[in-house]
Amino acid sequence: MRQERPTDTPHGDPPTAPQDAPRADPPGPARRGVLRTAAAAGAGAVFWSAFEGRSVALPQSVPQDSRQSKAVRAADIVVNSFDTPGWGDWRTTGSAFGAGPAIGAELLRRLEITSYRGNGVATSERDGDGPTGTVTSPDFRIQRDYLAFGVGGGDHERVTCLNLLVDGKIVRSATGRDSDNITEASWDVRPWKGRTARVQIVDTATGGWGHVNVDHIVQTDRPARLPVTTQPLYQETWRPQVHFTARQWVMDRLNPGQRQEGWLNDLNGLIYFEGEYHLFAQRWNKCWIHAVSTDLVHWTELEPAFWEESLGSGVQSGSCVIDYKNTSGLGRPGGTPPMVAFWSRNDNRSHGLSYSLDRGRTWTHYAGNPVLVAPERDPKVFWYAPTGRWVMFLYGDGKYHVHTSPDLLRWTDERQASDGFECPDFFELPVDGDARRSKWVLVRGDGTYTLGTFDGTRFTEETALLTADSGPNFYATQSWANTETGDGRRIQAAWMRDGGYPEMPFNQQVTFPAELTLRTTPNGVRLHRTPVAELARLHARGVRFTGALRDGQTATLSQENEAFHIALRISVPAGASLTLDVRGVPVVLGHRSVDNGSGPRELSAPLKTLDIIVDRTSVEVFANAGEVSVSRCYLPAHPDLTVTARGGTVDLPDLTLWTLLGVWPVDGKVPKGNGRPSVRRRRLEPS
Repeated sequence: MRQERPTDTPHGDPPTAPQDAPRADPPGPARRGVLRTAAAAGAGAVFWSAFEGRSVALPQSVPQDSRQSKAVRAADIVVNSFDTPGWGDWRTTGSAFGAGPAIGAELLRRLEITSYRGNGVATSERDGDGPTGTVTSPDFRIQRDYLAFGVGGGDHERVTCLNLLVDGKIVRSATGRDSDNITEASWDVRPWKGRTARVQIVDTATGGWGHVNVDHIVQTDRPARLPVTTQPLYQETWRPQVHFTARQWVMDRLNPGQRQEGWLNDLNGLIYFEGEYHLFAQRWNKCWIHAVSTDLVHWTELEPAFWEESLGSGVQSGSCVIDYKNTSGLGRPGGTPPMVAFWSRNDNRSHGLSYSLDRGRTWTHYAGNPVLVAPERDPKVFWYAPTGRWVMFLYGDGKYHVHTSPDLLRWTDERQASDGFECPDFFELPVDGDARRSKWVLVRGDGTYTLGTFDGTRFTEETALLTADSGPNFYATQSWANTETGDGRRIQAAWMRDGGYPEMPFNQQVTFPAELTLRTTPNGVRLHRTPVAELARLHARGVRFTGALRDGQTATLSQENEAFHIALRISVPAGASLTLDVRGVPVVLGHRSVDNGSGPRELSAPLKTLDIIVDRTSVEVFANAGEVSVSRCYLPAHPDLTVTARGGTVDLPDLTLWTLLGVWPVDGKVPKGNGRPSVRRRRLEPS
């Protein structure tokens, strides 16, 4: 993954939304449910109604106590106003916070701290951004619904921040916004009411904006500013229901950007081990996001696997291996084989590793990092059995450079290079299921690939550059390694970059896992992508349509629900097309082409079959057993799914619309199907 400032990134600026952008809500009954949920939670936002074409203002939430008479309101409990000299019974480490709060208008003016209350502020800026340290409160019991405070300074999560700790674990955190203006904020602490807690102010940064300011921490039932995240986790308005997205753990932030909780970008380190699929992804080089699944559809996000070694040092994209032979010596005799992750620092020259001895639950940075110094980043590492050595494909200077190692720690540059474009993935697949005719597949970060042979040090390309997925949002793809210890499938996922999710506490999503195969076509051997078979586990109920549409005729498939799997057989005559309108987003199916937002993608034979996955904010199309796949993100304009024929009569002998169950917990439970969903049969009726 390339570490660059957002204004200099080759991927374009990260998706953002203005603070006053309207929230939109999903269509159908689920839309109304979201509105009810948001209103009950007090979502102080404007929701766009696709049905009525107007903005619906939802009231800001009002704490229950504030609707009662002032006589029965519980009094606020001040944790610290920072208006008196010294730290009293608060404990300090380091030198950043000095002998006490910064007190007095003259000092606060010199520090350019504004909008504070009272006479003082806890700050680590008094001696500049160099000093580091912490200041921690004594234990106190949580007795009110909210903990309110003012915060300013650097916007460095986990590094310049105010934390709430319960049982020694950080459960809430806040930062400034690279401004010394004190901003009012609060946390909903009802989940820990009655528990003992501490607050800790942290500054472990030494660079720009390497300080934090905190003012007037108080327990209250009526904070000056309520938390901004109001909808239940995983049920937020634009949260995809069958595509993986990242969560926030301790922050309370809408529209998270790069390096912030809720953000997700490049896939890296995908690996299968002892019945679990591990999904790792970037939080833009700050940490490796981590989730596990036993079925590729239901994911449990764990806290990040590991973090950058220091602020700005970076843990960019890379890969994971299982060191079964303990060649690295990182494992314990008789213990679980080491899971070893390779990554690059932000200097784009030094490459390190981290390892886990407990199936990816805890991680240690290798003490001897870096294990390799070479331009540039994104190490793809795998075991090559014929030579009994580890192999690394490393991107640098527009090429993939091959390195080998006996132990994952000492690497030799084999002076072999192939043209490349960051984030490599490299694997072997049988052709038409025949292992005797296997080919190696080299996939670039933009989803293009070539086929060829590999002898342990040199990849010999045999094809021109081909396209795996031509969607406008398909990037930084990876596939799960070590699946030969399971069912042997090669399964791929990619970052769906540049999607927009206005006023949400998450940002970006991952494509639905797709099985990869090599198949012979009239144009030669090609990579095919099809949704993994486990998609059927999400089928709730189905409607099977049959019929035909003449030129200009439209039929409505659905005006309800939020996620679908559409499986169809189709016959489109030359010169004709069928447009599937996905809530305002056209998917155009031609005689031998598919267009899902990036122009027509040609097929080697007439279009016969399609699988289409529709989610709240994405649609993925797989044509002719996956010869062509096109993935894109969208925001809906209306609730309907319709099909319209143009230029001739389009036959649809079988179109099954499966409603999909969501994969996220609702009220603590994940929706489950019964394995035998009902299917109704209907004629395709033009409207």
